[in-house]
Amino acid sequence: MKTMRQGLLVCLAAITPVILAQRPLTRLAQIQSSHAIQAEAWQIVTLANQARAEAGAAPLQWDAALATAARQHCQRMAAEGPISHQYAGEPEVSERAKQAGAHFSLIEENVAIAPDPAAIHDAWMHSAGHRSNLLNPDVDRVGVAVVAGRAGLYAVADYERAVPVMTQAQVEVAVAALVHGVAILPDANAAREACAMDNGFPRAKSGARPRFVMRWQKADLSQLPQPLREQLATGKYRSAEVGSCPMQEQQDSFTTYRLAVLLY
Repeated sequence: MKTMRQGLLVCLAAITPVILAQRPLTRLAQIQSSHAIQAEAWQIVTLANQARAEAGAAPLQWDAALATAARQHCQRMAAEGPISHQYAGEPEVSERAKQAGAHFSLIEENVAIAPDPAAIHDAWMHSAGHRSNLLNPDVDRVGVAVVAGRAGLYAVADYERAVPVMTQAQVEVAVAALVHGVAILPDANAAREACAMDNGFPRAKSGARPRFVMRWQKADLSQLPQPLREQLATGKYRSAEVGSCPMQEQQDSFTTYRLAVLLY
């Protein structure tokens, strides 16, 4: 973390990375009315997207859950006085965002206090850590909160790489679409059981045993693991079963899916 002071301005940046949905960009009128200063928050988003466009990064889309998390922390900053990413008894940023309903595989945060939104943006852009967070091409959503305090405007910007919220069946359909060259079996029960196991595999009702089992946990469902792709490329399999199950040993706030593919 860094602290930078320029007149009345102080700002801090933090990032919590891991290894991935898009909704329409929210207009100012659609931002939740509970935001302390809606216009100022939106100005910060607009300035950020202008800077991202100049840097060749895609625009950030508004995320209401992130904004809720940002607002809660921003109110705490205004009450505390000195700015920080975490106060005594307060969860860190990824847990705050999760509790607010956000789903993500990467989350970052910038905080600041300054006279106006333009000064906040300018300071972030002239600080390596803040600039990196703001321009990061791997994030696609943002939630911003601004609260007026005695020393100026307190601001929190939370950035994330969003993970789509999918049902078990939707996850299985998405992964099955990536499995080429074999027939996808309609009954996913054996794969779901295998998914929940640490090793080995269940015996299918038909008595058939899979010749290859692949289990993995990941937020990005756009690509199969390399070992599975290599097995499919051999052409020696005729069918596959895809199953999803709850994450095992989930110890953080990041959204991740667990899957198993059985090849026959």
